[in-house]
Amino acid sequence: MGDMLIRDIPEPLKREIEQAARKGGQSLSGKAIDLLRKGMVAEREGVSVPGLSAWDAIRSAFVAEDAIGDEFSAIMDDIEADRKRDFGRRVEDFE
Repeated sequence: MGDMLIRDIPEPLKREIEQAARKGGQSLSGKAIDLLRKGMVAEREGVSVPGLSAWDAIRSAFVAEDAIGDEFSAIMDDIEADRKRDFGRRVEDFE
């Protein structure tokens, strides 16, 4: 196996990968390899990764430009969590 050095990773993106690695019980390198593999498969198949919210889909573009602060990211994560809690909730009758 070979090694790869990736320079200039935005700090918010690195933290996000570190958190995902900890959550999944993986090393940082293992999680990065997993994400690269999934990204390559998705690119090769020409499909987007299923299950991503609109925020998740555009987050990487903003993170790459270092345009997302931790506070904004936390707010968006809270909004996404609220949205997921509402999924399947009975809709009120509006008569």
